[in-house]
Amino acid sequence: MREAASITIRRARREDVAAIVGMLADDPLGRARERIADPLPPSYYDAFARVERDPNLQLVVAVDGEGAVIGCLQLAVLPGISSQGSSRGLLEDVRVATHCRSRGIGEQLVQWAVAEARAQGCMLVELLTHHTRVDAQRFYERLGFARSHVGMTLRF
Repeated sequence: MREAASITIRRARREDVAAIVGMLADDPLGRARERIADPLPPSYYDAFARVERDPNLQLVVAVDGEGAVIGCLQLAVLPGISSQGSSRGLLEDVRVATHCRSRGIGEQLVQWAVAEARAQGCMLVELLTHHTRVDAQRFYERLGFARSHVGMTLRF
C-alpha cells in the first residue's frame, strides 16, 4: 500500500449523490443493482432525503484535497435489546473510487466509522460483504473484523 492519502470525511450532501451512485455501480454486482443515468432517477434523491432525516444513519463521503468525492460509507446505529440493551453499528456501502484504491482511503473511512460507533455507545460494529468479494473480505480482516455470522438475504 502506498502512503495514506490525505482526505476529509464529512456528511454527504445532495450534490454528492451522483458520485456515490457511481461508486456503488462500479463493479459487476453494483452494475446489476444501480441505474446510472443523467439525470439520476429521483429514487436516489428520495432515498438520500430519508437517510439525511434519520438520526440513526450517517452517510459520509471521503473528499480529496481538490474537493472530489472519492469514497463513501453509511453507518447505521441500531439500538437493541440483546447484549444487555446495547446498540450496534452497521457499516454499509463502503466504497472507494477505483482510481483511488490502495491508498488507505477505505481504511480511514472504516476507522472513522468504528470511532463514531464507539462514541455513540455501540458495543460492536458489524458489516456484510458479498461472498464473491474476497479482496474486501481480506481488507476487513486486516482491519480486525472476524468472520462470525452467516448472512442471508431475501430480495423483493
